Amino acid sequence: MTKKLWFQAGVGILLALLILKYFMEINWIFAPLLIIAKTIFVPLLLGAVLFYVTEPLQRFLEKRKIPRWGSILAILISVAAVVWLFISIIGPPVINQVNNLVKSAPYIAKEITIQSENLLDVLQHREDFPEQLNDMIDKAVNSVQSIAVVFGKLIVQFFQSVFQTAFTLILVPFFFIFLLKDHEKFAPFIYNFFSGKRQVWVKKTLHDINTVLRTYIQGQLLISLILAAIMFIGYLIIGLDYSLLLVIFAFFMNVIPFIGPWIAFAPALIIAFLDPDPQMVIWVCIITLVAQQTDSNLITPNIMGKTLDIHPLTVITVILAAGNIAGFLGILLSIPAYAVGKVILKNIYDRRKEIKLAATKNV
Repeated sequence: MTKKLWFQAGVGILLALLILKYFMEINWIFAPLLIIAKTIFVPLLLGAVLFYVTEPLQRFLEKRKIPRWGSILAILISVAAVVWLFISIIGPPVINQVNNLVKSAPYIAKEITIQSENLLDVLQHREDFPEQLNDMIDKAVNSVQSIAVVFGKLIVQFFQSVFQTAFTLILVPFFFIFLLKDHEKFAPFIYNFFSGKRQVWVKKTLHDINTVLRTYIQGQLLISLILAAIMFIGYLIIGLDYSLLLVIFAFFMNVIPFIGPWIAFAPALIIAFLDPDPQMVIWVCIITLVAQQTDSNLITPNIMGKTLDIHPLTVITVILAAGNIAGFLGILLSIPAYAVGKVILKNIYDRRKEIKLAATKNV
């Protein structure tokens, strides 16, 4: 029984939980290390995302005999130009819309409350209106009101946190440049600790992890950008208020598979409900439907392909569980972490099959 995979995995999990338990009980010893880890985690994460986004450009430049320092310099200039364009062109209207939204937040919350109460009052006076449906609508109204208030608070907190963590983001360029310069040295540094077939296995596993992360980050950001462009064009055509702010919010939310687009749809629907034109809600729903259908039928299959090979139900389950455990950061990191874990387990399974097959041949 001790040679069974399930037994070994169970023992490993129990040992890991035991180590974690004692680690939490003597956390005062590791407190400085945890503080350092928390300090560098976000800059390292952002630096890694920037690296995977710009890595195709680096490969393109170096294939044309441009030296490493030249490709890094070109990438840094390109990133600085994009940031400058964003701040100078998109920054002022975004700040203006944020200020208008913050000023209008009490009015928006009041209007939502009034319209919700009017709708509920009309429905409650109908004789054929079921009591259970009444309770359900009442809960939905409360949820919509909460979403409106929370959305306004999130916008304010987001921009406050940007300024509060500005000093941390100073580290991002250092990690970014380091990854651009020495990213090929990371994998050899790890697999050179091993030898023989084990070294080959570790090398293949690291390569697969890198492929999964690159595919996910590049693909998900490209999908978010395309969806944001489709939604922005649609919002401009119908004249929806706060269109640029809603699209920027949708861009970041669309990074979260499946659930993200629905999170981005909620504030747009609320703004549409408050518009004097009653057809605005219909137009927002149509634009969202067009964007989602374009994504599910054209964009995601061609960009992401079957590299991740994760079922939608698994994605939703993992995201919800990670959100309950680690909040918004857990939601963002849950799918790539799950994909990396799946790659590792798959390679372990393949390696065990090879060992068993070789043992059978020797017998």
